[in-house]
Amino acid sequence: MLKMNEDLEGALQAYLKLLDAQEYFEAHEVLEEAWHPLRLRKDPLANLVKGLINGAVAFEHLKRARPQAADRARRVLASYERHKGCCTPDIVYAELFTRACEKIEMLKLQHAAVFEEM
Repeated sequence: MLKMNEDLEGALQAYLKLLDAQEYFEAHEVLEEAWHPLRLRKDPLANLVKGLINGAVAFEHLKRARPQAADRARRVLASYERHKGCCTPDIVYAELFTRACEKIEMLKLQHAAVFEEM
């Protein structure tokens, strides 16, 4: 059985690859599996992980281009915005978390017209 931290590390690595492949729904799914145990044990990283999950969901809304996609993306990304400050150099897997936040920030820039109000 893998330790909780190993699961989180693998989930973050998979999340990064899935974001690169524009597989946002799958990125959300893989990170959500790692988030549940964090949430249950009230780990301080749970909010940051939830923010990254919602970051992926925001871009899935835009990818699907359904009615209200921009509004939904902005609403969901607000969770990421609230918690991205938890990504500091002293957290476990800081490099992976930093890369994940950087990817979300790059995606925000690519969709600047949607997120300029934030």
